Amino acid sequence: MDKFTRKTSFEQWLSPISTTQMEKLIEIHQLNYYTKKLHVASFLKLLLFAQLNETESLRAVSDTLFSDDLQKATDLESISFSQLGRRLNQVSSQVFQQIFLDLVAQIHEKTNFNQRRKTTTPLKIIDSSTIPLNLNNHRWAEFRKTKSGIKLHLRLVYLEKGCSYPDKAVLTNAKEHDRGQLEVLVDDKECMYVFDRGYLDYERFDRMTDDGFFFVSRLRKNAVTRIVESLKLPENSTVLSDEMILIGTTQNRAENLFRLIKVLDSKGNELHLITNRFDLSADEIAELYKSRWAIELFFKWMKQHLNIKKFYGQSEQAVHNQVYIAMIVYCLNVLAQLNTNSSRTYLQISRWLKVAPWKPARTWIRKIAGKAVP
Repeated sequence: MDKFTRKTSFEQWLSPISTTQMEKLIEIHQLNYYTKKLHVASFLKLLLFAQLNETESLRAVSDTLFSDDLQKATDLESISFSQLGRRLNQVSSQVFQQIFLDLVAQIHEKTNFNQRRKTTTPLKIIDSSTIPLNLNNHRWAEFRKTKSGIKLHLRLVYLEKGCSYPDKAVLTNAKEHDRGQLEVLVDDKECMYVFDRGYLDYERFDRMTDDGFFFVSRLRKNAVTRIVESLKLPENSTVLSDEMILIGTTQNRAENLFRLIKVLDSKGNELHLITNRFDLSADEIAELYKSRWAIELFFKWMKQHLNIKKFYGQSEQAVHNQVYIAMIVYCLNVLAQLNTNSSRTYLQISRWLKVAPWKPARTWIRKIAGKAVP
């Protein structure tokens, strides 16, 4: 008989969540005071299991406790969906955010992030994605007359092997502009930042350059530019042109010199890339911008394979909690691969995934194992 059960594999997958850290958070936020049954640790395990199974409602989450193995893992024999709903609204989003950041710190350690910062320039990609909500149930998130939604502003650490991961996230109403979060997400001078033209702001580009932050972004084709110098390209370059420019009009312009690189994308469309880095070749800058596709794939995977389309609660805190739970699942998946020092350990997790009705996420485990780029 196979001695590896669903319970032991589930516990291995959950093991990066620090018990000590959880106890501190519970004490700080007084989460278990006057709680007789649904303690935070059990509640978190149940929510994570629900995400893995893509469970669509709290009533269905409650029904999953018919499983003996899950009862043992969560220390719960039964729980009503109404209790789950109240708990989801009670627990502060800061708790799940802190667990997410703790997992990010572990990924940093596993991937030698701090060491890489000293020898190379790590790449961080910034973008946002709007998560639509039902207008009738989420009036607090209204951003148009007929729509509600929240926006997830994300910073993704890019690794060449395809094991990219988020290391900072900000949740706002969907009507918030991307530019307003750029200063929050750009905070490390030893990294290179890549973002799209939605963050275009001449004044902020000047400030980032003066403060020593490096970036690559996309410039609008109708932007006013003045060529200061045309830079020479190698004979085998795929870049169309490489120029040192000033950008903006007399009323709205940047004071620093920037670099404008024109390239063709895979569909033959001309892209205008702007950067404040002059020590790299034009082809290297173009390749850096191509890496921005990794964050698009992250958002696509997150919306397809995690349950953030049908939310368990209607309040702002309940919605934010569920998004953070989804990102915790992502980080646990990354750590599951990074922590598998032997094929036997990985097999234990894989066997549990085959037992659980979790085909999409099981596919993702294989992808982050390096067999395919997500």
